[in-house]
Amino acid sequence: MLPSPHWILCLTLAAFCLPFSSTEAAPPNILLIVSDDQGYNDLGVLNSDLITPHLDRLAAEGTRLTDFYVAWPACTPSRASLLTGRYPQRNGIYDMIRNEAPDYGYKYKPAEYEVSFERIGGMDQREKLLPEYLKELGYTSAIFGKWDLGSLKRFLPTNRGFAEFYGFVNTGIDYFTHERYGVPSMFRQTSLTEEDRGEYATELFKREALAFLDRAEASEPFLLYLPFNAPHNSSSLDPRIRSTVQAPEEYKAMYPAVDPEYRTVNRYRYGNPAQVVTPEARQRDYRAAVTCMDAAIGEVLAKLEDKGVLDNTIVIFFSDNGGSGGADNSPLRGHKAQVWEGGIRVPCLVRWPDGGVPAGATNDSFLSSLELVPSLVKAAGGTIPEDIVMDGRNWWPALTEAASSPRNEMFWQRRDHQAARVGSYKLVSLPGQTPKLYDLSKDIGEKNDLSKAEPQVLKRVQSRLENWHDEMEAAEPRGPFRDF
Repeated sequence: MLPSPHWILCLTLAAFCLPFSSTEAAPPNILLIVSDDQGYNDLGVLNSDLITPHLDRLAAEGTRLTDFYVAWPACTPSRASLLTGRYPQRNGIYDMIRNEAPDYGYKYKPAEYEVSFERIGGMDQREKLLPEYLKELGYTSAIFGKWDLGSLKRFLPTNRGFAEFYGFVNTGIDYFTHERYGVPSMFRQTSLTEEDRGEYATELFKREALAFLDRAEASEPFLLYLPFNAPHNSSSLDPRIRSTVQAPEEYKAMYPAVDPEYRTVNRYRYGNPAQVVTPEARQRDYRAAVTCMDAAIGEVLAKLEDKGVLDNTIVIFFSDNGGSGGADNSPLRGHKAQVWEGGIRVPCLVRWPDGGVPAGATNDSFLSSLELVPSLVKAAGGTIPEDIVMDGRNWWPALTEAASSPRNEMFWQRRDHQAARVGSYKLVSLPGQTPKLYDLSKDIGEKNDLSKAEPQVLKRVQSRLENWHDEMEAAEPRGPFRDF
């Protein structure tokens, strides 16, 4: 006998009244992994010379983004933008927070360092960061690794929405001493620490991440921000160290032997003549550092899997900017610190099966790190307040529904180096040179200048760049660089 309409209605209503955990997915956890100066082609799935089985796993179980950009071609502004969803020129961090004297071999005395810009500079406190949005939604956030947005207590992560912090505060360190050109730089919460001096930095950040996951409550969603310093060059005044990337010997041994390791040069930054690593040794060291980082990522993924939360954890991996030194940015032109594609287009992997992110997919949507804040807040069940101007857009429809990218244009400025992408066209404007125009849909390597062949397109892209400049200039000013 068929059930009566009355019973059908009751069963339907009962289904809608089941507990949240039975009818809706729990808020996703977030694992945000950022490498430092990793090349566009430096993934095992693209380059068989590299050993990255765990990043390859993310690519196989998630989606690899081919047209993913960061907001600046070097460390500090890129990191400020990925945590705010706002252009560097809008959030106030549009250049590096670092000191220049170590470039010439000078070690700061403590009293000098205390009043240097690297020590006193930091992100404007009016800016709202990703962990602050998530905290309002019941998330606990932790960061283990590179901060680079200020070292005074008021700028440190635990005063910007993170509950836990262990890592270094500036642009780079010696992987073992944890000093930046002789200055101790590792912090726990808001206090300088040398407790782990001598231990390899990647292993320390992994250790802290695993301990955080062990403490995490199943009922409380989390953001785990894991910004490694690998494979950034080592920040040491010793040319033999500074000229390469430090890596554990066991990971160096996974790559072909190099002989000789060092060479003598008569023209160096300081202290000529100097001993530096050979290009072959530098490439090996770089790759070994990437492989060590990959192993650490593998252990974090395994911990999430053991806890039964991996599939409802949004895992995002990308590099903070283009590669340099031993990196491979092919087929892109340029490298870190440049506004060519090799400085701003980076590898990116996204895994979230429970959120509908396809496995084993490649997505060529035009997307960027500016999208992270609005997209992650959306996934967590929140919204961005209307009074906060976001330069990022919600990327989930483009990743999960094959929808068009929410982004059609993006702009970059590093001092007097400028670039703009509008649709598939890319403008590059460098000091002392006529502007260049490229069609990235046909010329990803930026080899064929179309500025003379397509003058109307050039004019249109230049106009969009000028409008962007006007918008940034009219934005509410933020420190530390703006005059207000």
